[in-house]
Amino acid sequence: MTTIAENLAAIRATIPDGVRLLAVSKTFPAAAIRAAYGEGVRDFGESRIQEAIAKQADLADLTDIQWHFIGHLQSNKAKKALTHFDWIHTCDHLALAQRLDRLTAQLGKSPKILLQVKPCPDPDKYGWPLESLGADLPALAQCQHLNIQGLMTILPLGLTSEEIRQAFQATQTTAAQIHNQFSPALTMTELSMGMSGDYPLAIAAGATMIRIGRGIFGDRPPFSPKT
Repeated sequence: MTTIAENLAAIRATIPDGVRLLAVSKTFPAAAIRAAYGEGVRDFGESRIQEAIAKQADLADLTDIQWHFIGHLQSNKAKKALTHFDWIHTCDHLALAQRLDRLTAQLGKSPKILLQVKPCPDPDKYGWPLESLGADLPALAQCQHLNIQGLMTILPLGLTSEEIRQAFQATQTTAAQIHNQFSPALTMTELSMGMSGDYPLAIAAGATMIRIGRGIFGDRPPFSPKT
């Protein structure tokens, strides 16, 4: 069985400079995060707010961790997400963006926001279909308090390598078009895409951030904390 240190060394050997490695630590204990931190990782992804808050308390001495929310964000948990995370990857519809905008103004908290998109049909995923995002861009550009940084996508299972490549490329092309049209209101300098099984294709298509869980920490525990 390989260690976290060995896994990270192998992954880093395949990642070019300028691509941020986000360790998906959801369901793994604080001790695993601390081990990855000891190997130089500073970005960690969580999908359950209460689970993340408990880990943040256990790891409060590690003051330079960047916490990323990567789970589906329900509107009633938007305030906690803004309060406890440095990044929110899963702003997946206009009403949520507008709520986050209002709360950001009230709280004075301004984490970096990514818009979750679907470059190919997937009933099991949240986010804007790429062909529908354009209709909401003017309203998103009016969210004056949101620190929108780019796009995020999670691809459906079962795609061929060529389908994955095309989906990532379509996401990158969309981000570039939005940036050209709406910057600085909508800055599209970040692309969060690619996971343990497909991140090399994501990097080739322009990913600036990849999300790796199993490849770093191994298989997930069979049971995870409820939130």
